[in-house]
Amino acid sequence: TILHCRGVRWYIGGAMNTQTIRTRRSFALDEATAILARTPAMLSALLRGLPEGWIAAHEGGETWSPFDVMGHLIHGEKTDWVPRARIILEHGDTRAFDRFDRFAQFEASKGRTLASLLDEFAQLREGNLRELASLRLTQKNLDRGGRHPELGPVTLRQLLATWVAHDLDHVAQISRVLARQYSDEVGPWRAYLRIINGTQG
Repeated sequence: TILHCRGVRWYIGGAMNTQTIRTRRSFALDEATAILARTPAMLSALLRGLPEGWIAAHEGGETWSPFDVMGHLIHGEKTDWVPRARIILEHGDTRAFDRFDRFAQFEASKGRTLASLLDEFAQLREGNLRELASLRLTQKNLDRGGRHPELGPVTLRQLLATWVAHDLDHVAQISRVLARQYSDEVGPWRAYLRIINGTQG
């Protein structure tokens, strides 16, 4: 059975209920944390135990390897998402966020193993989600404004939505880096592989 209400299609008695327009979603905290909670296990399943050649692979120049990305994600857990949420809640837009060092991982990850990075990321993410839940955020809280040192006015809602998109951005980046290692090996199938040839769809 299908019911329609305000542009939303509901499937009654089935497994799906979804918006008819599926290219955008409004932010919902429970949906956001559902993604955030899964990222550590997803990355662990993809990367843990891979041969070193995959872990150190990149796309040329100063692009990042999966190892580099994991260090970057760890730095974000320590200095970005929840710390900035607390700045918004405590200071609003009267205090700008501390600047985020996008390259801190290169020093911090020296001498580390990938397994240790995966483990630390999982522990930090679990703690941050627990702290986020403890804040008991309301819609009013989510609309509270803050100030980014480069982008200017932002809201807590935008910060948390960016946390989710940032995770997915780096999951896609890691997948792309790995896939493109076989750019020459796939032969004519390259035309069909969007992750390698860069087409959308």
